[in-house]
Amino acid sequence: MRSKWWPLAAITLGNFMLLIDVTIVNSALPQVAQGLDASFTSLQWVMDIYALALAALLMAAGSAADLFGRRRLYLLGLTVFALSSLACGLAPGTGVLIAARGVQGVGAAAMFATTTPLLMATYTGRDRGVAFGVWGGTSGAAAAVGPVLGGLLTEYADWRAIFLVNLPLTAIAVWITLRTVGESRGAAGARIDWPGAASFTLCAGALTYGLMRGGEEGWSEGGTVASLVASALALVVFVLVERRKRQPLLDLGLMRRPTFAVLMAAALLLQAAAFPYLTYAGMWLQSVLGLSPVQAGLSVTPMAGMALIVGAAGGRVLERVAPGRALGGGLLLVSAGALVTTALLTADSDWTVFVPGLLLGGLGIGLAMPVLVSAALGAAPPERAGMASGAVNTFRQLGYALGIAVLGTVFATRVRDVVDGSGAVPGRAAGQAAGAISGGHADAVITAAPAGRAAEAKALVRESFVAGLDRICLISGVAALAAGLLVLAVVRGEPGAPAKPGAPADKTAPPAEPART
Repeated sequence: MRSKWWPLAAITLGNFMLLIDVTIVNSALPQVAQGLDASFTSLQWVMDIYALALAALLMAAGSAADLFGRRRLYLLGLTVFALSSLACGLAPGTGVLIAARGVQGVGAAAMFATTTPLLMATYTGRDRGVAFGVWGGTSGAAAAVGPVLGGLLTEYADWRAIFLVNLPLTAIAVWITLRTVGESRGAAGARIDWPGAASFTLCAGALTYGLMRGGEEGWSEGGTVASLVASALALVVFVLVERRKRQPLLDLGLMRRPTFAVLMAAALLLQAAAFPYLTYAGMWLQSVLGLSPVQAGLSVTPMAGMALIVGAAGGRVLERVAPGRALGGGLLLVSAGALVTTALLTADSDWTVFVPGLLLGGLGIGLAMPVLVSAALGAAPPERAGMASGAVNTFRQLGYALGIAVLGTVFATRVRDVVDGSGAVPGRAAGQAAGAISGGHADAVITAAPAGRAAEAKALVRESFVAGLDRICLISGVAALAAGLLVLAVVRGEPGAPAKPGAPADKTAPPAEPART
């Protein structure tokens, strides 16, 4: 194994796996619901807990890598990722599956935090550019491959295979890493901000739980209120801790820079608006329209395909566009894609209704994602380049987690309102029917209908599910529109230059990342 590119293979393989596991579950959700008799809230947590753990621990994992060694933490992350994937694949119920997905997110955070520093330490000069090009290409490909691979494994094997496939791949990555990747560490005196990491994790977790519980139990319910209050208190603790730390998890001084703060908001809203609604679109394609898992996976790939094409072909063009315009314009296109879907979607629609919006959204992602990290680096002092990069990735993953929680709550509420308002299902049965529709058990509602009323039940399923989709696409479009206008108003910079205000980006920082979920 003398080739200088073996370390690149090990690092990009781990990066590809952790990113693909964000979306590979999408195509399998109806089968998970049926196999484990999972509720809608349980399905939300299966999706959300992975992204939440990844977001909450990413910055702390970066500090741990600097302190204990990046290769060591990467190998530990691979090991945790593999063992938790095995637990996911063997899970006897939703509780075990959700817990294992959370642990999987912990392993993913350790892997994600170390991939770029390992590439930086391994390659120099022209080789570094090639390495980051390959790394970025596989990162972007993960968005396109995830739903399709999930559909293939679910349809021709079993939904458990989407997790078990990680075992041989992690074994290969560990073997190559042990043989070819050298150890590296950060600057001497690095410390882990444990209080900051704990309070940030509690804040994000309690907020997500409160948003989901509020949609299910009501916003005045005791558990909902307690969760949201706990989140607010944890945020206060986080701010107080970070203000006193010499080596904080996040330098709050960066958030006082308008450009940096807006870029963090843009990272969160871009991820929340562009991707989470596709989870519920995939459930509609399978549980309501009757598409196979593979067909459902293929139906939502136009966005990723367009993003890859624009990201790959538009690099030189983007160098001639001011970062604020590229990012803001991309967000406006993401907004247009979601709003076009809202305008076209009806109870009689088929899978093609998503294609125009997905193409527009993919065009916007291809424009916005490549400049997002570089703009954040440019808005921070050079000595904070690593922190800025970690922060923007954290806000992106947090945006996905919060997007799943918020849009899922809105979706389920809208479905329940339509079912209740129809009068077709009396009393408690209306709530049960709405829960079954939201959770991917639409067939159960139709088969449970009284004799001669199956057609009426089928029409109610389609109407209520589409009403939910319409509402969350509208919210996604408005969120991306607001973020785009805010970026265009605040973020400045000349073409080919980092965003202002702020010092030039660190010359040793990796190139901007391509589009990915």
